[in-house]
Amino acid sequence: MKQQTDEVRITLRVVRFPELHLKVGLCRSQIWRLEKKGRFPKSVPLGENSKGWIESEVDAWLNERRDVVA
Repeated sequence: MKQQTDEVRITLRVVRFPELHLKVGLCRSQIWRLEKKGRFPKSVPLGENSKGWIESEVDAWLNERRDVVA
């Protein structure tokens, strides 16, 4: 049971914008536009003035982009 719980924690890791920017290379406005069009994973609210992105969803988006380019 503990192993299953650890896997869920890894899957649900949340990244904030500075890490997201390093990972995908897009600025806030580009990410916002893509989110609005449904072409980038939606952010999740973390508090009143903060948000983050589920890392596994961002990784899947990157892999999808890589497949399109290749």
